[in-house]
Amino acid sequence: MARQPYRAPNEPLPAVLEATGYDAYRDLRFDPTQAIWRKEGLPFQLQMFHRGFLFKQRVEMYGVENGRATPIAYTPELFSFPAGARPDLGSDLGFAGFRVHTPLNQPQVYDELIAFLGASYFRALGKGHAYGLSARGLALGSGDVGAEEFPIFRAFWIERPAPGADHLVVHALLDSPSVAGAFRFDMKPGAETLIDVQSRLYPRVDLARAGIAPLTSMFEFDAGDRVGTDDYRPAVHDSDGLAILNGHGDQIWRPLSNPPRVQVSAFADTRPRGFGLMQRKRSFSDYVDIEARYHQRPSLWIEPKGDWGKGAVTLVEIPTSDEYHDNIVAFWRPERPLRAGREHRFDYRMHWCDTHRWKADLATVTDTRIGAAPDPAKRLVVIDLDGGRLASMGKDATLAPDVWATRGDVTGAVVYPIPETQGWRLSFEFRPHADGADSRDVELHARVLEGHVPLSETWLYRWSL
Repeated sequence: MARQPYRAPNEPLPAVLEATGYDAYRDLRFDPTQAIWRKEGLPFQLQMFHRGFLFKQRVEMYGVENGRATPIAYTPELFSFPAGARPDLGSDLGFAGFRVHTPLNQPQVYDELIAFLGASYFRALGKGHAYGLSARGLALGSGDVGAEEFPIFRAFWIERPAPGADHLVVHALLDSPSVAGAFRFDMKPGAETLIDVQSRLYPRVDLARAGIAPLTSMFEFDAGDRVGTDDYRPAVHDSDGLAILNGHGDQIWRPLSNPPRVQVSAFADTRPRGFGLMQRKRSFSDYVDIEARYHQRPSLWIEPKGDWGKGAVTLVEIPTSDEYHDNIVAFWRPERPLRAGREHRFDYRMHWCDTHRWKADLATVTDTRIGAAPDPAKRLVVIDLDGGRLASMGKDATLAPDVWATRGDVTGAVVYPIPETQGWRLSFEFRPHADGADSRDVELHARVLEGHVPLSETWLYRWSL
């Protein structure tokens, strides 16, 4: 495929489906009594998404058994339709994507586990989760000047599971004007749903700005980013921070923000050990949102397999005025371009989880709060920490705050215990100032030391002037 010109997918639909809006599309429901493998009593079942609304592209679907692929046939009888929208009997419109159901939360109840729908997007759940952030097969041009290219999954091959199987294997064909690719997803549901991904990319042109294992999420506001917010809820987000375990073994936490303008942050690294968009706040009281239930949104940790070489974990933050549009993207960007005419391999494990503790001896950031300081020219930054060796330290322990900024003045840095939570707090005052029009962004760094030994992960923050 990569040696041939790109061919756009089949998109024409009957006029009544072509004009389908959001609400009408939600009424195009697959009949669960006709789920694939339901009658066989297998541990996984498949349900299809109909084409319409934003999802007009036809995606070919195949079942695989004993090494043989058989097309999964479309028929209107698989779906319920809004009045007047049912296609003619015998129509072969095909599907837009699919979802997998399995006994995730209760032994006899088949819950949704993962959904593949739209471009190369998919999202999954662990036990007790509600859908939140998404993943993609590949990102091209995210955060760059100019139009972003969105590769698509053109076809899926789904292997029939054995009775009692604890995992499901799905193969996917990726395609776009710039690249073709093959993916294999081996998914194992649980309290932490694991997906082992094998990806093989074959660029049609040199890809200088590819995003590997891209994650997409939403962040509107939290305690450290509420200026101008008029909302009864303390926080609104699918993810609250970017976590990184770099090749040097440094554990980094970067709280997300809703910036005044698009901002891109690159964390250079060699052989990264992991990165992810995490939802650390896990209590209903953190959001008090009965409908959105942000406290149940999953975190997603990417664990590279093999040597990914040099590059950067890249974070793109886009301004948003609501909670309905994703505005956060994170991915790995290789330092060298992915050359055309070659195969490029990236394998990794996805952890759809509540949280993921990488270095158990380090305390992790539980909250970042920023507000007015007594001096109106300054801001007060408060960072709460929990766990690790810091949790066993007595109140008389001699701890040192390691705080600095690339620009501006940091004063009054101090570390002290919080008796009510058994955690610790690092706070300081920051007076921002710019040196010119090209220096509006300030990078802040903070952690807790015992002597020269880190007791906490490294907190990084971008302050935009």
